[in-house]
Order: sequence, then C-alpha cells, then structure tokens
Amino acid sequence: MTGGRRGILTGGTWCADYNRTVSHWPGEDGLAELFEEERHGGGSSCNLALDIKRLDPSIPVETIGLVGDDDDGRYLRETAAAAGIDTRRMAVTPDAATQFCDAYVSLRSHRRTHIFHAGTGALLTPDHFDFSETRMRYLHLGLPGVHRILDAPWQDEPNGWVAVLKKARAAGLQTNLELASIDRGLMARLVAPCLPHLDFLIVNDMEIGAIAGVETILDGTSDKDACLRAAHAVLQRGALKLVTVHCPAFAIAITRTGESAILPSVAIPEAEIRGANGAGDAFAAGMLYGLHEEWPLVQCLELAHAAAAVSLRSVSTTGAMLFWRECLSLARHWGPRSGT
Repeated sequence: MTGGRRGILTGGTWCADYNRTVSHWPGEDGLAELFEEERHGGGSSCNLALDIKRLDPSIPVETIGLVGDDDDGRYLRETAAAAGIDTRRMAVTPDAATQFCDAYVSLRSHRRTHIFHAGTGALLTPDHFDFSETRMRYLHLGLPGVHRILDAPWQDEPNGWVAVLKKARAAGLQTNLELASIDRGLMARLVAPCLPHLDFLIVNDMEIGAIAGVETILDGTSDKDACLRAAHAVLQRGALKLVTVHCPAFAIAITRTGESAILPSVAIPEAEIRGANGAGDAFAAGMLYGLHEEWPLVQCLELAHAAAAVSLRSVSTTGAMLFWRECLSLARHWGPRSGT
C-alpha cells in the first residue's frame, strides 16, 4: 500500500434514515399506501463506511461526522461501533437534532424519494475534520448541497469542501467526493472548485452531466457517448486520477494515464429488488475497495456493479451488502445486463 497507509476514512453526512416502502410515489394531494418502515443509518459517510466493512471486515475504516445528543445520534454511534468503525472523531453536539431523512421507495417503480432535515448536518464545519493522526489511505467525503456551512465560503476558500479536501491531501490522503441529488446548477457551482483537490470522482450519469455541462440523459435514457464525453471533460478540469460514471445500465471508468473500461450492469432479477436506496454508495464502495486493493480497472468496475446489485435487495442503504467474493459470485450467477 502507498506510503504504508491502509484503510478508508469517511467524512460528512451521517443521518438516521427512516426507510418507508410505499405503493407508489403520489403527486401533490395524492394518496399512497405505506407497507413497511425501518430505521437505519444513512448518508454518504455512514453508507460507505458500513459497506466497506461488509465487503471486507479486515479493512480499517474511520469516520468524521457530527450527530446530536439524542436517540438518533446514539443509534448511529452504536451502529458504527458494532460494525468495527473507528468513531473517535464522530462529534456529538447538544445544539441540534441528528440529521434525519425520510427515504421512500416506490414498489411500482423502485425509485426513491428523499426528504431530509438538516439538523446537525447544518453545523458541520471544516474545523471538525482533523487528519493529523489518521493513517488511512483514502478520504471519502460528502455531501455537497446538504451541509449549510460547508456549502458556503470558508475563510479564503470558495467553500468548506475545498478547505477539507486541501487539508486531507496535505495530510497524505487521497480524496473522493460523493454527491447528492440536488439542483444541477448548485451542484456544478459547489463541485467545480473541488476538482483540483480530488484524486477520484465516482458519480452517476446525471451528476457528471451537471458538472460538465453536458446533457447525459436523453429521453429518459442514459447516453453512453455523452457520459464518456462528460467524464473526459471533467477529468481535464482537475488533478483527478480517475473518473467513474455509473447508471442503471452501465458504468464507465477513465484514468489520466489513458486507461478506460465500460461494463454493463448486473441483470439482477426483478423479484430480488426491494429498493434503490444506497445503490450509488454501494457502487462507490465496490469501486474504492478495488482501487484500494490495487485491482485492475475492469475488476474494480465489476465489483462496483456487483455491490450495487446486491444492495438492491434491501429497502435500507446497506442491509443487503455481503463479503466481496459473495457479491461477485451473485453477480456472475445473475449475469450482465443485455442490450447495453
């Protein structure tokens, strides 16, 4: 491992997810039936940390976040500790309720709709991110657009995300940024100044299009050529070593050294699918795990797809994740999606 470092540090969003399965997502003044409800940990920092520990319990995982001195905060700290995640830098504040999200999954479409309360997420600042003692190799950071102070200018930096990324790289960490489904214009404004301070960017088709200013979804379908153009455009705008773009049908990975790979996603049977909450986090976990273990690019993409497919078997973000060999075994049993 590079410089003797090993492990992944996640930073940013820890929230309590109230996962609800509904018959369909109704329009305003509409009506839908609720079938089940579960509380789980959620948010990019939580999801990736838990997924990595389930993909390979031997990998050290640390986290930085902010939760409230309340039941949800205690639940998240206990969830992390039970998974073997180092929570020494997960701060607790009495000044706000723990961030939470009502995460709805439609039985009709398997699509997700999130409604969140910022709570402690609005109080998270670059000062919470202390990298002086970590020996982790990667920082996985998120989520721009849902953390008020980090989204705003910070001292001499355009936003707090840049301040955190610069501190992380100065401390010897390689960096990745996770995104949320926010307004395209806001996403582009927040992410653009981060690009010179990122080593990896693992995003979906909509997100890469927003950052690059390219329409990547045409008539409701992800356009592979447009995604590839957008990925190349973003790669040239920063210090990035790798850009990966995923969507339900395929994934693309390109590197600064000229490597590239395109793979279809996994043809998971419809009967196995419970919901898409956390599928993007699962994809990122598989990709980062492969990169961390220095696998060939195609094998990294293969595990990323496998982890995403396996995650679809639960309404929660991380509840269905398995050891990496089991993920690959299931994916190979289901086979690749055809027609992509």
